[in-house]
Amino acid sequence: MKLHKIVSLACLILFLHACASARHTLPEQLTDQAVVLGGPAARMWGDKLPGDINARVELIRRQFAADSDTNIFDRPATYLALSGGGANGAFGAGFLKGWSESGTRPEMVIVAGISTGALIAPYAFLGSGYDDELERLYTNMATSDLVAERSLIRGVFSDALYDTRPLREMLRWEIDEQMILEIAREYRRGRRLLIGTTNLDSQRPVIWNIGAIAQVGTPEANQLIRDVILASASIPGVFPPVRIEVKVGDQVYDEVHVDGGVSTQVFIYPSQIDLRRAARDVGISGDQTIYVIRNGYLDAQWSEVNLGLGSILISSLDTIIRTQGLGDLYRIYLGAVRDKARFKLAYISDDFEVESNELFDPEYMKALFDMAYEQARNGYDWADSPPGFIYVE
Repeated sequence: MKLHKIVSLACLILFLHACASARHTLPEQLTDQAVVLGGPAARMWGDKLPGDINARVELIRRQFAADSDTNIFDRPATYLALSGGGANGAFGAGFLKGWSESGTRPEMVIVAGISTGALIAPYAFLGSGYDDELERLYTNMATSDLVAERSLIRGVFSDALYDTRPLREMLRWEIDEQMILEIAREYRRGRRLLIGTTNLDSQRPVIWNIGAIAQVGTPEANQLIRDVILASASIPGVFPPVRIEVKVGDQVYDEVHVDGGVSTQVFIYPSQIDLRRAARDVGISGDQTIYVIRNGYLDAQWSEVNLGLGSILISSLDTIIRTQGLGDLYRIYLGAVRDKARFKLAYISDDFEVESNELFDPEYMKALFDMAYEQARNGYDWADSPPGFIYVE
């Protein structure tokens, strides 16, 4: 199904009452009491610091101090943010492999991913040894490998137009027990893998600490990791939301989570955190650099709009996503300026003109992967600020 048909059908949901399955919804007054596998450290709101932030910082300090292999005190600290972008995630995948082969890719203290960036993030977090898996993932998969199209009637009267069971199954094989064990190992070294989702009931961003969940080491915890990644990539209306089980005392409730891009296109840490102070508290004294890989264009892409509902909605949504993404980059950049950290940005250049013919077009993604790979392998000219942004002290 073409994207304009998807959007046209999705808009019908605004006027029709779908038959929703029963939920045991977490009441609003219990929101801050809900517990998931991994304990309180497993997640936090993306728009508010947790009450135990000092304890979280202290844990990282102890982990750094206990691990002689970290050497965090003797080198600059680097952080990586991976944005959403659907099939454009092939840019980030190709860029990471080229960056590895350039010999300049550092080990990141934090890797944070949203949407397609959430799919990339575990591989990026574990380093260059996973580059080939990323290449396979983003150059061989097609739409049918990730989602199954529902019938017109079923799509309109259900929670989404597509079924993500193929993607769920793929995550079961890709995010396997061995990968989760490695994530847990890196968590114990003080490194953090963060994934962003949007809690639809609360209408707020949620940041998941994947390593804290990986530490649990049970099949249920492993599945929660996959569910969080799936939720982060679940475009509302197009892909079904993901229910996540939580507990308050002995009572079991569920939350509904969707694409992290609904609330933010890219993040690295909540803006309320003073990175300089946090770094000092955990023992980091060297320079800090925030790398952002934007899986998309930054400049507006001109395209004639037909006077039909689908075309108008697509162009409007593309505009919202692009401008929201720019706002997120400005926020990260200004945070970096405030915290005396370097800011480095990579994104799809305007001279890439290959067009996609489906949601996930293998030929399009292969061409985008190859372009990003070559750019990074040959020494990418990182932008030091969002394009067009002028900061005056």
